[in-house]
Amino acid sequence: MFTLAEVASLSDIQPTYRILKPWWDVFMDYLAVVMLMVAIFAGTMQLTKDQVVCLPVLQSTVNSKVQPDTSGKADFTTVETTTGQEEASMRTVSLGSAPTVTPDILLSRATTSSQYQPTESGQELKKEQKDSSGRKTNLDFQQYVFINQMCYHLALPWYSKYFPYLVLIHTIILIVSSNFWFKYPKTCSKIEHFVSILGKCFESPWTTKALSETACEDSEENKQRLTGAQSLPKYVSTSSDEGSPSASTPMITKSGFKFSADKPMIEIPSVTILDKKDGEQAKALFEKVRKFRAHVEDSDLIYKLYVGQTVIKTVKFIFILCYTANFVNTISFEHICNPKVEHLIGYTQFECTHNMAYMLKKLLISYISLICVYGFICLYTLFWLFRIPLKEYSFEKVREESSFSDIPDVKNDFAFLLHMVDQYDQLYSKRFGVFLSEVSENKLRGISLNHEWTYEKLRQHVSRNAQDKQELHLFMLSGVPDAVFDLTDLDVLKLELIPEAKITAKISQMTNLQELHLYHCPAKVEQTAFSFLRDHLRCLHVKFTDVAEIPAWVYLLKTLRELYLIGNLNSENNKMIGLESLRELRHLKILHVKSNLTKIPPNITDVAPHLTKLVIHNDGTKLVVLNSLKKMTNVAELELQNCELERIPHAIFSLSNLQELDLKSNSIRTIEEIISFQHLKRLTCLKLWHNKIVSIPSSITHIKNLESLYLSNNKLETLPAAVFSLQKLRCLDVSFNSIAVIPVEIGLLQNLQHFHITGNKVDVLPKQLFKCVKLRTLSLGQNCITSIPDKVSQLLQLTYLELKGNCLDRLPATLGQCQLLRKSGLIVEDHLFDTLPSEVKEVLNQDTSIPFANGI
Repeated sequence: MFTLAEVASLSDIQPTYRILKPWWDVFMDYLAVVMLMVAIFAGTMQLTKDQVVCLPVLQSTVNSKVQPDTSGKADFTTVETTTGQEEASMRTVSLGSAPTVTPDILLSRATTSSQYQPTESGQELKKEQKDSSGRKTNLDFQQYVFINQMCYHLALPWYSKYFPYLVLIHTIILIVSSNFWFKYPKTCSKIEHFVSILGKCFESPWTTKALSETACEDSEENKQRLTGAQSLPKYVSTSSDEGSPSASTPMITKSGFKFSADKPMIEIPSVTILDKKDGEQAKALFEKVRKFRAHVEDSDLIYKLYVGQTVIKTVKFIFILCYTANFVNTISFEHICNPKVEHLIGYTQFECTHNMAYMLKKLLISYISLICVYGFICLYTLFWLFRIPLKEYSFEKVREESSFSDIPDVKNDFAFLLHMVDQYDQLYSKRFGVFLSEVSENKLRGISLNHEWTYEKLRQHVSRNAQDKQELHLFMLSGVPDAVFDLTDLDVLKLELIPEAKITAKISQMTNLQELHLYHCPAKVEQTAFSFLRDHLRCLHVKFTDVAEIPAWVYLLKTLRELYLIGNLNSENNKMIGLESLRELRHLKILHVKSNLTKIPPNITDVAPHLTKLVIHNDGTKLVVLNSLKKMTNVAELELQNCELERIPHAIFSLSNLQELDLKSNSIRTIEEIISFQHLKRLTCLKLWHNKIVSIPSSITHIKNLESLYLSNNKLETLPAAVFSLQKLRCLDVSFNSIAVIPVEIGLLQNLQHFHITGNKVDVLPKQLFKCVKLRTLSLGQNCITSIPDKVSQLLQLTYLELKGNCLDRLPATLGQCQLLRKSGLIVEDHLFDTLPSEVKEVLNQDTSIPFANGI
């Protein structure tokens, strides 16, 4: 037989799972243990005690009617003769509680056999019968054992025999049903992770600290303690007193709004933050909770399994109760047995007593009582399961009691597990909710971040950019350190890949800040901070992957002058673009869009009256629709780069105020439309570089005000004389073409200051080139030039001369007469520089404080 310990082990679960065992499950487990004890007790009694005791029923009425000479035939199927030895073996057997004499020969047989025995034997038998008491039978002990066994299986009801085993089987099924969800692999793994995370969240010092800060945040008492916080160093490491404000709590609150960068501000992290190990563990818990929620919340398998096993227990209870109630009355003390073994025993009917009947009946009634209680608890469980939506869980009360108003409601198995935990202790869910809050996570990150990025460390990362402005670039941080806003002299702030960036009110002390970069950083801005940015920010760069990442407050910066948008703004997303709000940016002058547009969105052209510069950089996507450009009447600079344009768009010719046009990196082959530029009286700069232009039409002479012409990286083979009729031309760039000859007409460009013809096939420099005495930059590298005329000395304003990559043998000594030329501006091979006279090299090596006029 099973021992109680062996059977009870079926209900064993890990001790940590107890938080998922509501009171009804615990109560049913105890009931199951009691039912196991009933089964084991009843089974043990059946195995250790006699089953039944049977006696033959004597047909005395029949015997009295039958004649003495035929009575033996009436009572037995066989007649046996007795010997003297059989008579000597006669013995008395006591059955049950009544003293019954069982001689080997019945009275009826003695009467029958007396017909064949001598008179003396008959007299002795009569004398013995008179001395014995009770009824005499002809059964020996083995025959009684045989009858007891036969009648146990034939006369005793089956329920009386198998009651203990049925109770044991039913109880085992109920125990398995109660704990199956803890054993089933697909639910066990989730439950194990949940219990593990829940325990760590409950015990985490960050939980206590977050709840303590919630209770003490912005309280007057908290502010009063601020002054005495430094005098209480003994509270620095305390993090276990749940809900009680420590000296560190107000310091965190105060440090968030401390504007100055003095020593107390720097020392605050060492006083207020958690131990580094605790902080890292809390960060890991946030990540675990996030991943666990994503894994569990998408299904309701645990809920269904728990409902299923509860239904099974309820059905089992109904089944047990129905059939057990019918068999209560079948358990009785007396039973009539007809074994049909007259040929072996000589009797047809026996009366039996079931010694265990009384005890079994009492145990059965007790078992039915236990089952009824068990069943009512199952019904209550079902009522609880279906009374409220257990696949939804709201942290409304937690949100009301704490400052973490962003704790999300959860659903499916995640919600069900939290409902089960609430039956154990609601404090678990409350403390667990802290790790579902982004506010709580951000607060933890902020504390760790402020501890790591102090004012001194940030100051070390400040640099000066090309515009000689102080710039700070923060990359891949968990947030924006508070100390950033103490850098009051900062001009440019770049935030890149900081998903939880928050600009606080402290930014209002950064009075020099005028340029802000947000690269994949959907920053959140407090109201006071927004007011400051709205009034002071002049330039904003926003880089994004999806248009939804553009912060909404960007469109409300009324004093913004420059806006740079870099990201996906294809035609499908154009309808989502909130650029129509740019109408409010009344001071916006420059709009730079780097994207993959197929057409210029109408939303952009709606702000055209404000714009003076529009830049569109495509990634190679063909820009088809350009008619909306006509609305941009005030645009002075227009750049359409990498837009796969094949011709100059006609819409450009309507921009009467256009001064600079850049069509870089397109697929333009012909520029015959250039004649229409004569209507653009203000056009001074034309950039057609990095295209496929093969020739320059003579109609270019009509652009009389042109000062800069960029035609580098095309397929030009010649320079027409019409180019040199542009008397106002100051910069001409025809680098990296296939030009072999520099026309002598170049001498007509008396205002030419920058001439670039690098990467062509020029072999001879015309003397007329050196009549352009205003040249400051002359790029002649990577050609086939064999000599430099001495007349190069006429270029008195020359500051940059590139000759590298030609076929030169020497450099003219007259280079020393170019007063502004220095070795740093002379790009030649080293051996060529050594061919110069020493006095020339000495002149070129001299440092000069004279600035390069206007640069290159």
